[in-house]
Amino acid sequence: MTAWGSPQQGACSAFVGLGANLGDAAGMLRDTLVQLGRLPDTRLRAASSLYRTAPIDATGPDYVNAVAWLETGLAPGRLLDQLQLLERGAGRERPYRNAPRTLDLDLLLYGDQVQDDPALTLPHPRMHLRAFVLVPLAELRPELTVPGRGALSELLRALDPQPIARLA
Repeated sequence: MTAWGSPQQGACSAFVGLGANLGDAAGMLRDTLVQLGRLPDTRLRAASSLYRTAPIDATGPDYVNAVAWLETGLAPGRLLDQLQLLERGAGRERPYRNAPRTLDLDLLLYGDQVQDDPALTLPHPRMHLRAFVLVPLAELRPELTVPGRGALSELLRALDPQPIARLA
């Protein structure tokens, strides 16, 4: 059995988008980063800075966002299950599409895997349209190529202007 926080042999790089816009959003993301590093067969390699962004296709308070870089031995579906458990533990409710949230965790990338499944689409289907994903992802891995989408640097150049500010 692999110890908590230590990925097993053959672990895969995965990137998780974090967001929150209710309560102490920055504190929630900091706490969640610690919890991500404690998932079974998983290690937190790095985390981006925190960023403030306006809601997209929604109303409500500004979001605080970040991206976590994990090394994990969990399969993508199992990792998604673990992310959803963390959301529920943080009081996440889904009363309607794009509702304000205490915590939102999106599995953005899992290695070079491409998957189109009702339960999980990889890469995340809207990540290439979101500054709150691409900017923190570029902070961690500027040379990254998103499977089926291209180089991260090109995706950033093609992005429609969206206000985003790094938090101190």
